[in-house]
Amino acid sequence: MTEPFAIPSGLSGEVARFIAEDVGSGDLTALIIPEHQQATAGVITREEMVLCGQAWFDAVFACLDRHIVVDWLARDGEQLKAGATLCRLSGNARALLTGERAALNLLQTLSATATLARRYAQAVAGLNVKVLDTRKTLPGLRQAQKYAVRCGGCHNHRTGLYDGILIKENHILAAGSIARALDQARALNSGAPIEIEVETLDELDQALAANAERVLLDNFSLEQLNTAVTRNARRAQLEVSGNVGLENIRGIAETGVDFISIGALTKNVQAIDLSMRINLDS
Repeated sequence: MTEPFAIPSGLSGEVARFIAEDVGSGDLTALIIPEHQQATAGVITREEMVLCGQAWFDAVFACLDRHIVVDWLARDGEQLKAGATLCRLSGNARALLTGERAALNLLQTLSATATLARRYAQAVAGLNVKVLDTRKTLPGLRQAQKYAVRCGGCHNHRTGLYDGILIKENHILAAGSIARALDQARALNSGAPIEIEVETLDELDQALAANAERVLLDNFSLEQLNTAVTRNARRAQLEVSGNVGLENIRGIAETGVDFISIGALTKNVQAIDLSMRINLDS
C-alpha cells in the first residue's frame, strides 16, 4: 500500500463552499425520494487512474449527513485499473444523491491531477531530478491539486506569492538589472528562497556572477540546456520551465538539471471518468 499523504488544512470549509454552489437553497430533485429512504452506492472508474481526493469526497457526505458511511477499497496514491471499484457508500438516499456530483467532481479532478503527475514521475524514473508543479492551478483548488501532485509522485513548487521569491522578466526590468533584482530580493530578509528566471545564456552568466542560488531556465533548447549545465558547474540549482511534455521530459532531465516545473500538471488535466451507482434499499 502507498504511504499516507498530509491533507491540507481548511478542507471542510472549502467543501462547504462547493456544496453551497451546487445545492443552493436545496436539492429539489432529491425531494421525489422518500425522506427516510436508505440506499447503497458504489463508485467505479472507467479508466486507469491514480486515486486522489478521498478526504474531499468524504467531507462532502459528512457535511450533508454525518451518518453516511464510506468504505474505501483503495488509498490515495494507489494505481487502479479500469473497472475498479473505489469505494462503497451507505446511508440516506437523498443525501447520497445530493452529494453525488460535488463529491465526484472533486474526486475525478484530483485523481486526474495525480494520474498525470504519475506519468511525469515515471518518465524521469531513475534520474536525479524533481518534477514540480506551478501556481497554474484551478481557482479555489490550489492546495488540493498540490496534494494531488504529491500523490502522483511529483513535487510542489512554492504555494503562492508569499512563500518564495521568483524574479521574472518584468521584475528585472523594474529593478534595472539581474544583479540589482537579486540584491533587492536579498535585502528583504524574508527568509524565503530566491530564484531568478533567465531567457538566454548571457542572462544565466549574469545571474551566476551575482551569486544566484537558483536559476529558472525559461524555454531553453536542449542544446542550450547542456551548455547551461556545463557553465553552471553546480554553482546554482537549475530549474527548467517551458515547452516540457511527456515526449521530451526525459531528455531534458538527462542534461543534469535539478528541477523541471510543469504547469500542465494542474491546468491541463482531463477529469477521470467515474460513475456512482445508487441502489435503493427495499
